[in-house]
Amino acid sequence: MTTSVLEDQRTIWVVVAVIFLLFLIGNLPWQLDDYDQAKQAFTSFQMIKEARWFYPQTPHEHVATKPPLVGWVSTGLFGLTQSWELSWRLPSLLAAIALAIFLFRAASSAYGPIACLMAVSAFGLNLLSPRLATLVRTDMPLALVIFLIGLLIWKKIQEGTDWRLRDQTYVFALLTIAMLIKGPIVYAFLLPGILLFQCFAFKERRLGQPSFHVSPWPGWWPWIASLVVFLLWATGGIVFQPGFFDEVVMREFVARFGETIHRPQPLYFYLPHLLHKFAPWSVLIIGIALVDLHSRKWRLSSAFREMSPETFWLLCWSVGGLILMSLIPSKRVDRIFPIIPPLCLLLAAQIGGRRSSSRSGGFPAVNLGIDGCPGRRPLHVNATARRPYLAIALAFAILFTGGYTIFKVISGYRYHRDALAIFGRGVRREAAAHHWRYEVVSAKDEGLLLYLQKTHFMEPDHAVAEWNGGNLDALIASREKASGLMPQLAGAALSQLKSNERKKEHGTSYVLITR
Repeated sequence: MTTSVLEDQRTIWVVVAVIFLLFLIGNLPWQLDDYDQAKQAFTSFQMIKEARWFYPQTPHEHVATKPPLVGWVSTGLFGLTQSWELSWRLPSLLAAIALAIFLFRAASSAYGPIACLMAVSAFGLNLLSPRLATLVRTDMPLALVIFLIGLLIWKKIQEGTDWRLRDQTYVFALLTIAMLIKGPIVYAFLLPGILLFQCFAFKERRLGQPSFHVSPWPGWWPWIASLVVFLLWATGGIVFQPGFFDEVVMREFVARFGETIHRPQPLYFYLPHLLHKFAPWSVLIIGIALVDLHSRKWRLSSAFREMSPETFWLLCWSVGGLILMSLIPSKRVDRIFPIIPPLCLLLAAQIGGRRSSSRSGGFPAVNLGIDGCPGRRPLHVNATARRPYLAIALAFAILFTGGYTIFKVISGYRYHRDALAIFGRGVRREAAAHHWRYEVVSAKDEGLLLYLQKTHFMEPDHAVAEWNGGNLDALIASREKASGLMPQLAGAALSQLKSNERKKEHGTSYVLITR
């Protein structure tokens, strides 16, 4: 019964529908008040409003710390949709959908239907993916590009073919895209895994094992050429953009490796967060590995020797990225997300092993990623006995991830998490109806500028001068600043339009001052 449910095509469609729904609603109600979303959204807004295509700023007029590629994509989407909310969030959503599709195709062709179902479920049904799927950030697009590079390496190792110029060109193009999304951080997720694989492959070849003859290294020039493109952008910023060196090079990049500016976290920071936010799949991966090691009487070297090269690459890719990111003192949970897709494919390898060349329709025997290469002893496990545990993990993931996501959405509406967004729409509607000239007094909430579709805050003294000079019809200010401004503004009155009270940790509320 369990087998038929897991292999039923309707099951995968139900799971895909649930994942897509969670991706769509994961950040409702939409707002820009947390996770630096306003900074990322402001880049594309300023590109169109002020033509800052290469070096946009943040709402408080600091230099934007990330390269502009995702901002370019958002501007293109705005031209198609004429909606800022969609254009800011579609890059992450489309990247999440593309990641799921590529993962589905790879797992289905290599490991069979049940392994494919588990891989896609692991990608969509965790606490990270639904959150990042419509978050106005660069994490999901970066994860897509990194996965495509790692998947290309996986295919080369699986097929046992050498690197050609076309393959190297693909790697160069993808690396360049990654550089223009978030800079050289792409190296941290790929190079450690390549190094680990190469070291083990060198040892295996010395022992006369032929299966590790394909190198995951595509050559030097794709890495160097893509880095040159990024350095050209960075050099232009240093030369032509005031403050770029201090804010981007020193504070954003160099300071990540220190413990003075960015808050450092302990070495083990990512591991417990990964176990929690990737549950139950993290537990399942570890559990299957422990069962395999127990069957080998805990001979770890035997497991590595009998593991297929492509599965070993998935292990090196995931673990290598985790290790290097853990060594960087500055940490945040979402930064580790690019290792989630290779972990999903690794789970598929554990469950399904390598499918036979005949690609028969039946479910293959589970061999934990161990193939039948000459000289290697394949280990077959009772797959039927394990499928109930897979069904339990899938049901738990749907309930856990779905319940958590729905709880976050309900609490968001209950505590008026989108209060500033609603307030901004109300102000724009009133301003359009009365043809008001209005400005925003400087505030800590960076998203306020975007809700009101302005490119700059105005200092209080300047706002008073403009108001009394007859150049403004309305002002938006926090309640605290409004109390100090009102006595200085001739003929000013508080409008009935004001932002709803939010939970204390979400900041202050704002009022509209009119004549």
